[in-house]
Amino acid sequence: MESEQIKIPQATAKRLPLYYRFIKNLSLSGKQRVSSAELSEAVKVDSATIRRDFSYFGALGKKGYGYNVNYLLTFFSKALNQHEVMKVALIGVGNLGTAFLHYNFIKNNNTKIEMAFDIDPMKIGTEIGGVPVYNLDKLEEIMNDDIQIVILTVPAQVAQSIADRLKDKNIRGILNFTPARISVPEHIRIHHIDLAVELQTLAYFLQQ
Repeated sequence: MESEQIKIPQATAKRLPLYYRFIKNLSLSGKQRVSSAELSEAVKVDSATIRRDFSYFGALGKKGYGYNVNYLLTFFSKALNQHEVMKVALIGVGNLGTAFLHYNFIKNNNTKIEMAFDIDPMKIGTEIGGVPVYNLDKLEEIMNDDIQIVILTVPAQVAQSIADRLKDKNIRGILNFTPARISVPEHIRIHHIDLAVELQTLAYFLQQ
């Protein structure tokens, strides 16, 4: 993603797909211009934050005019590599992993789960959501260099050992849904998503 070269804050990077999705819908509806206030209402981010996010990328709009929808669409499409399919592998076909396979990023045309791995003999050799499930023991043999991202939905106690097996593959990123805080080489970026922590954080704010 080109925006990473600009060294934008992580919070801003997380909002870019939201902006892109809304702007794409505006373009499809034929709208030519959008204000930061309209964007704010749609994505539920305040106007000042949107203007600050956009400022990291230079002059994307004009004061008093707003933003040209087609220009923003082209810009964010390029920044988010929407013209390049990001191929993903999923490891761990339990309840969460199965849900991912059925969903398979249907609203994001440039991301696709190509293969899955598990140890359950009842799942190995089948397809779930059209995605083939392979034996985890054959991970190194089957996973090809086209796979750039791995989603980990395995038990926490095996997360690190599986991550260690990925270090010599062409993996650029891991989305870790286990509670384990795993370590990876510098060339692999890892995002930890602990659903229990997210729920506890939400509960904390609800009590304040």
